[in-house]
Amino acid sequence: MTQADTTEPGGRSREDIPVGAGGGGAADARNGPAAGSGYAADGPAPGGRGGVTGSRATAAGTEGPPVSRTPAAGTGGPPVTAAPAAGTGGPPVTAAPAAGTGGPPVTPAAAAGTGGAAGSRTPPPGPWKRGPVLAASALLLGLLMLLHAHIPNRAGGLGSLVETFLPWFGLLVPVLLLAALRRRSAIAAVALLVPVAVWLGQFGGLLGDKSRPAADLTVISHNVGAENPDPAGTARVLAASGADLLALLEVTEDARSTYEKELAKVYPHRTVQGTVGLWSKRPLSRTRPVDTLMDAGPLGDAKPAHVKMTYNRSLRTTVHTARGPLAVYVAHLGSVRVNPREGYATADRDRGARALAAAVAAEPNERVILLGDLNGTTDDRALNVLTARLRPVHEEAGHGFGFSWPAKFPLVRIDQIMVRGMQPMSSRVLRATGSDHLPVAAGISWPASRP
Repeated sequence: MTQADTTEPGGRSREDIPVGAGGGGAADARNGPAAGSGYAADGPAPGGRGGVTGSRATAAGTEGPPVSRTPAAGTGGPPVTAAPAAGTGGPPVTAAPAAGTGGPPVTPAAAAGTGGAAGSRTPPPGPWKRGPVLAASALLLGLLMLLHAHIPNRAGGLGSLVETFLPWFGLLVPVLLLAALRRRSAIAAVALLVPVAVWLGQFGGLLGDKSRPAADLTVISHNVGAENPDPAGTARVLAASGADLLALLEVTEDARSTYEKELAKVYPHRTVQGTVGLWSKRPLSRTRPVDTLMDAGPLGDAKPAHVKMTYNRSLRTTVHTARGPLAVYVAHLGSVRVNPREGYATADRDRGARALAAAVAAEPNERVILLGDLNGTTDDRALNVLTARLRPVHEEAGHGFGFSWPAKFPLVRIDQIMVRGMQPMSSRVLRATGSDHLPVAAGISWPASRP
């Protein structure tokens, strides 16, 4: 190869330089070999540094191995190698120690794409492995709705509280579904089939209209509210409904005369026992209060009957119809309360439900209607003593959930109509009055005559 001997300005001599780029001759010790030459040049380090001479790393893409750099000035360390360029396939190489440290060379992490272990990423889990927590939550939701009867009531009435709002647990299904879609979890989406199936099995029948026309009797139950600001307007709304029987609860002494006056024209027959009453288009007889044990214990036993009657909350009467006598019960069970000390306190209500169920069980008339505010849903275990003897009309002939309380935004159905020996035909909720409860109505018929 032809070389030229040149001298830099100022009289300094330079190393011989290859005439052609990529020529394979020796290169300047400061600049390293020419690109593509594959040779290292020997010579002292610039400035007369004593140390092992070397060259820069081979250019990216060359087949030459990594080459040594001259150690930093004053380090006294051995020559160290520079990392190969990304994509060369070379092994991890050592970097030069810092100037003046005298320490050993340090090996850096392999460059991206060199094949080293450092920087490698675990592949994301597949759709059947994503969202195990969401899948477990869906299964627990289904088990909660399916096995609600096994939730103990000893811990603050938790079981009854869950059962009171049981239909609303279905709203958690779309929430979990959105989370599963966002997580792209196939296993969570499949697990949601469990709560969906349970919810539909329990409440799917309420989504359709099961009512039938042409009932023999229409009955209404309404907690008119002790603080109702317009008892006269409430009475007029109820009178216009055309019901044959009208059960009113929370009838105060002050409002009683108003209800009697407004309803007298449509309902000539009535009975009021304490705070509950029944207005009827047909004659009544054998009327008496029913003790639902609102005053349990020695203190209650010591009260005279006329004192107890002022706050009596249940009655029984006989309605005379063209098809025969009909036993009618009107009841307002004890209220439930939620407080920090007791949780969901239902003792008064539960005790009243058992007393009322005992009265119904002892009723000689095989045809019975129960109208009232039971302060519980038919899903609540406390009312099992009643639903074991009576048929909830809304479950058999209703449309929708029939929520009746609170009137401004109904969440639960605690106002019930139940029958024995009669055929449920329809069930509906009427428009709001001045009460915090909505009136509930039902159509019932006499059972078909046996041949």
